This record gives sequence, C-alpha cells and structure tokens, in this order.
Amino acid sequence: MSSIELPLPDLSIVGRRDAIVRDLVALCGADAVISDEDGRRAFETDALTAYRRMPLAVVLPTSTEAVSAVLKYAKANRIRVVPRGAGTSLCGGALPLEDAIVLGVSKMNRVIEIDFQNRFARVEAGITNLAISGAVSAEGFFYAPDPSSQLACTLAGNLAMNSGGAHCLKYGVTTNNVLGVKMVTMDGEIVEIGGSHLDAEGYDLLALIIGSEGQFGIITEATVRILRAAEGARPMMIGFESSAKAGICVARIIASGIIPVAIEFMDKPAIEVCEAFAKAGYPTNVDALLIIEVEGSEQEIADRLAYIASIAHELKPVALAVSGSAEQSAKIWKGRKAAFGAIGRISDYYCMDGTIPLAHLPHVLEQISEICRRYGLRVANIFHAGDGNLHPLIMYEANTPGEMEKAEQAGAEILKLCVAVGGCLTGEHGVGIEKRDLMRVQFNDEDMAVQLRIKSVFDPDWLLNCGKVFPLDAVETAKAAATAQGVPAGHVDGNPAAAA
Repeated sequence: MSSIELPLPDLSIVGRRDAIVRDLVALCGADAVISDEDGRRAFETDALTAYRRMPLAVVLPTSTEAVSAVLKYAKANRIRVVPRGAGTSLCGGALPLEDAIVLGVSKMNRVIEIDFQNRFARVEAGITNLAISGAVSAEGFFYAPDPSSQLACTLAGNLAMNSGGAHCLKYGVTTNNVLGVKMVTMDGEIVEIGGSHLDAEGYDLLALIIGSEGQFGIITEATVRILRAAEGARPMMIGFESSAKAGICVARIIASGIIPVAIEFMDKPAIEVCEAFAKAGYPTNVDALLIIEVEGSEQEIADRLAYIASIAHELKPVALAVSGSAEQSAKIWKGRKAAFGAIGRISDYYCMDGTIPLAHLPHVLEQISEICRRYGLRVANIFHAGDGNLHPLIMYEANTPGEMEKAEQAGAEILKLCVAVGGCLTGEHGVGIEKRDLMRVQFNDEDMAVQLRIKSVFDPDWLLNCGKVFPLDAVETAKAAATAQGVPAGHVDGNPAAAA
C-alpha cells in the first residue's frame, strides 16, 4: 500500500451525513445529490486509481448560484469540499475524503456566448475540452489546448491544472488561452476575474487562479480565446536508433528558430504498443520516434518540413516519413492521443509529469531508463518533447505486493531529477496528492510560506480540496501559528489581505 498520507476524517461530520444530505437536497434538489453507496463509489477516485476514498456525498449543481449556496452551507458547517470536473486527473487532484462533499460541475456544460468578431467564447466549466472546438469549428475556429483526454476532460479540470496538450508548443497552455473566469469562493461569494479581452485592469489574479488546483474557489464559467484554424497542417514521423539522438534532434529544431505546432516523442515500448492499437504506420525498428507537425499554406508546410528533415538527416535517422493524406494524419495522431489507454491495455502504470530544459533532454532520458532499471521496472516514454514536458509511464503489476511502492519511488527520483536539472515537478497534471510531499524539493521554506498565506486569503478555514498540493505538516504548522496568534486558522495577523 502507498505511503502517501491523507487527512484524517472528522468523525463528527461523518456522523451527521444523513442530515447533511437532507440539507443538500433542500438546497439543490434531489436530482443534484448522490448519497447512496453505489452512486458515491463512482466518485471515489480519479484517474490516479491507486487511491480511493468514499465521499460523504456528491452534489452536481446546475448553476453558479447553486454552487454558491452549497459553499456557503459547507463554510457555515465547516465541511470540506472537493471540486471535480470529469475526474480525469492523473495526480489525485479530485480524490475525495470521507468527510468531504464532492462538488462536481459536469452538469454545467452550456455554451453561453460565442463572439467570432472578438474571438472569444464564454462557456460553463463543465463543458468538455473538445466540445469547445466543436462549437466553433463550423466557422473555421478552434480552442487551442488539447490534452490527450480532451474527449472526456472538462474545462474545469484544465483550468485547475493549467493543462496543455500536444499543440501547446505553439499555442500555449490553458493560462495562455483564457481571458476571464467566474469563480465562487469558499464563503459563497461570486467573483468575476478578467473579462472578454486581453490584459484586464487590476492585479493579474487570473494567472494565480489558473493552475491553483481548486485551492482558491470553484470556477463555474470561463471566457476562452478561440483562434482561426490554420490553412493546413501536416505531421511527419522521424525514427532514430536511440532516445539520445531524438532528444538532440528536438533541441536542434527549437534552437533553429522554427516553432512547429507540435513535437511529440515516443520510445520503443510506446511505439510498439501504440502501433498495435492504432495501426498508424509507426516504424517499429527504431528506439525513438518523433511526431512533428507544422501548419500554414501548402508552400509553408513543404518548406518547414524540408528544413526539419535536413536537421534530422544530420543525425542519420532510421526512418523519416511525411503524412500523405488527412486520413494518415488522423491515424498518426490517433496513436499518440490514445497512448495512455494503449499502455493500460498491457500493464498497470504510473504516469509521471515533470518538465525540464530542452538542453538536458538526452541526459534525462538516459537517467529515466537507469532509474527504472534499478527498480526492476519497465518504462515507456511518451511526452511533449518540444516544451520539455515529460510523461514517463512506469509500468508495474498492481497485484504484486511492493510493485506500486517501487513505481512511486522511481517516479519520485525522476521528478527530483527534473528539478535538479533546472525543471519543475509538473507541467500540466498538477501536484494533487502525487507530488505533494515533493514540494520542498522545488520550493524552500520561504516559498512555501508565501503559498500557504495566499491559500489562507481565499480559504482561511482550509476547507477546499484539503490534503492536496501542500505537505500536510506544512499546513498544520501554518494553522498552529495562526491559532497561537489568536486568529482563525489560515489568517495572518487577523487580516486575510495581509497574507498576500
């Protein structure tokens, strides 16, 4: 069993479960509340399925006002709340607690407004990532962030974790594509941050909120940028005899000044599994494969692909092929987008998410293989190579005692390596519970203190998504210090604003 510790439940809250459920039904209606055991079990985990906790109750509001009512009630009764989108988090970000209400926004999935002239769409946070592009595609527009789970994941989760995807190399991650949000704070206040245009006046709170993992409030609506789709796009595949050569190729492409729309990496184990699943035409006689996509006019595409090919030829690739049709392009991306699921067909796996400077890519790939060899585990590397966002999939057997712990230990070493070379613990999956106890690897005590104070401004009673992001001992120290000063837990000098 994993050594990751979770907060102990408040048994006084658990003992009041029936009364709490009745109150939630009164606030939101019976159709919005799930209280039976079978229904709650569907929410006991997210995509980090090694961890499971049965929630106290689940509420699925259909309006911002209903979210506000639930949070006011939870605040008044000191009940923890776990925000949830589609539950596709790979770091335990939506893991519930036994004394917590899971508040899901999946029923809030409307498109509220589309403004093609000003290039924005206002949507509810429960809409799926892919549905945003679907709503604007007829007019030749799209929403740029495209995580692999985009068919299922909601905008709410993308906002919480600042998700990216294969095409973030050119278009940026979620924070680069959101103009404003509507958020409900823990005391039920509805606030609007940003707006429908770039660079809203005042403090840049939007950058603070996006990526905050549900620690500050629950986002119910967002205004996102929509972009005009390029004239055309085409991927190419380049296979190398080693991961080191593929890494060097990536570094040279970026150093040349060309910014492809995407550069994706697969090593041999990933290539074989994904080709068996998607039949995309991936070369299986190579140890590393790059999928590189460029876009523009036909002439621009041809010129850029030729230039990239010239860079690759200096490294003597084993295989190089350019997609010849829309159908082939779709297959190439189908294999990459389905990679995590394809690996899951053959093994349990622990999906990592660290980011490194590109210059260190060859060294880090070699070290990842060495780390996993030491633990007797296989690893498949599938990641966004263009921006250094690594996703090693550490394969293990969940039914073999000790295997999961070994996978976690290997994963921790990989993340420490990312930080050691100048990178960070997470690129787009978030911290959640998975990386919570590694936060001090990246942040010193002063850094942590600032983050804890900012959390206290928004949630002084520490009720939102408790047990995530911050090491538990750091949270308890912050609460004890506040209590010793005679102020409510989480406040600083009796003035929440002073914490900022």
